[in-house]
Amino acid sequence: MQLKIRQFFVSLVIVGTLLLGACSAQQVAENNASPSSPPAATETTAAKDASGNTEATPVSVATVASNPKMKDLPRLEGKATVVMTVKGSPITIEVDGTNAPITAGNFVDLVQRGVYDGLVFHRVIRQPQPFVAQGGDPQSKDSKVPSDRLGTGSFIDPKTGNARYIPLEIKPKGAAEPVYSKPISEPPELTHKRGTIAMARSQMPDSASSQFYFSLADLGFLDGNYAVFGKVTQGLDMVDKIQQGDRIDSAKVTQGADNLKPGGQ
Repeated sequence: MQLKIRQFFVSLVIVGTLLLGACSAQQVAENNASPSSPPAATETTAAKDASGNTEATPVSVATVASNPKMKDLPRLEGKATVVMTVKGSPITIEVDGTNAPITAGNFVDLVQRGVYDGLVFHRVIRQPQPFVAQGGDPQSKDSKVPSDRLGTGSFIDPKTGNARYIPLEIKPKGAAEPVYSKPISEPPELTHKRGTIAMARSQMPDSASSQFYFSLADLGFLDGNYAVFGKVTQGLDMVDKIQQGDRIDSAKVTQGADNLKPGGQ
């Protein structure tokens, strides 16, 4: 019984670490300011305040059809292959747009833009048990950015000057369409197995942007709460060797680029 309680608290701590991984300073302030607010189904879009800082603005969202803003996000219709090279070693990722079209589309679009080239894995957790290797903060390209700021950045769309956020997207097993903007309690189609890739986010469901993580073990307790969108098919041994501070040499789409549909289509 004591062992089970200990495992529960360990899981709680490491999940909390993951939650903070994609959280901006503004989002932290908002969450701390209203801890009793219900987890409403919202999409976090970017806006600028009077000082020019980017902040998250909640917008009601339910499905792609009912929310025009979701139609502006890139989608992956089918699958694609991405080869991410870390310290000279390739990691082949199968990106699943069949079960997570918006999440997968966002990732493939960022890969094609070269966003991940040169970024750091800023959080790698293996103790007290294997958990995740997390990267994708655009701030980490600049070696002068303090390490305690890493994990707070998002992709800034050069066309708008605003951050791009995507909705939490999880497809229940056997369902025809994903569920958006809220966790699910039923088993998902894509689960957290060792070697899967998923999006990090803050406490706000629709706060994922560019940060992702590799699962370093089977992490079933995360299923239904975070958006898995693919898996490592080759190079899992390299994933197991990733250390905090390692940089991504490059990420390239090698197959399935034609399945990416830009926003607005």
